[in-house]
Amino acid sequence: MESIEMREGAFPAKGNWTVEQTKLAFHFYCQTPFGKLHGRNPDVVALASLLHRTPDALAMKCCNIASLDPAMRARGVAGLGNASSMDQQVWDEFHADWEALELECERMLAALRTHANVEPPTGEVDADEIPEDFTGHTRLAMVEQRVKQRFFRRAVLSGYRGRCCITGLADSRLLVASHIVPWRSDISNRLNPSNGLCLSAIHDKAFDTGLISLSDDFRVLVSEDLLGRGDVFAEKIFGPIIGRKIELPERFLPDKAFIKWHRSECFKGD
Repeated sequence: MESIEMREGAFPAKGNWTVEQTKLAFHFYCQTPFGKLHGRNPDVVALASLLHRTPDALAMKCCNIASLDPAMRARGVAGLGNASSMDQQVWDEFHADWEALELECERMLAALRTHANVEPPTGEVDADEIPEDFTGHTRLAMVEQRVKQRFFRRAVLSGYRGRCCITGLADSRLLVASHIVPWRSDISNRLNPSNGLCLSAIHDKAFDTGLISLSDDFRVLVSEDLLGRGDVFAEKIFGPIIGRKIELPERFLPDKAFIKWHRSECFKGD
C-alpha cells in the first residue's frame, strides 16, 4: 500500500471527532457485527487506541453511525440516535465512492500502526504473499485489489451474521460474498455492501450464472433451466428454496435496483 501523510491534529484525544477518525469508525462499522460494537471487544479496543479515543467512545460512535442505516431502522434498531453532521457526511462520501474511501482508510490504518509500532491483525493482506516477479505498479495494484476484496467479503459476511442468506450455512470456508451486479459490470458499486449477498459456494455459482435470482420482496427465484433437466441433485438442493425469503442482513439491505438488474441481465427465467 502507498503511504499517506496525516494532517496535524487529525487524531485528537478529546473534543469533536475529526473526519479522519469518523472515516475509520465507519470503516470499522462496515466490517464488524453489530453485536460486537461494544467497548469490551478487543478489536474495538485496538482501533480506539490508534484513534486516541476510548473503546466506549468508539463503540458509541459506531452505534450513532448505525442510526443512519436504513437496514437498522427496518429491524427496529435505531442505534443511539445521536449521529452528527460529520457522521452523515462520511456516510454519504462512502456511498459515493466506496473504493477510494476504503483505500484511504487502509492507508491511514497502516500509517497509524507504523507510528504506534503495532503489528496488523492476523488476516490482513501481506505484500510478501504477492509473487516476487510482480513488481512496481503491478504489485501495488494486486495488493490494493486484495485489500478491496477483503473489505467487501468482511462487510457482506458480517452483515449477514456469517450465514448463507438462503440456507443458513455458517461455515465461513464455504461462504462467498457474492456480487449482485458483477464486479466487472459496475465499478462504482464493487465494494458497496448493498451490492452483496452472503451465499454458500454452490448458491453463489448458481446466482452468478443466472440459475437463481431474487424477487423484489427478496424471495428466491429458480430457473426452469436448472430444474428441468432431471438432475436429482439439483432438484434436491434447489427445489425446496423456490419462493423462500432470504434472511436479510442486519445492515446494508440489498439494493432493489441491483436485484432488478440481476433479474433482467443475468437470470435465465422462464
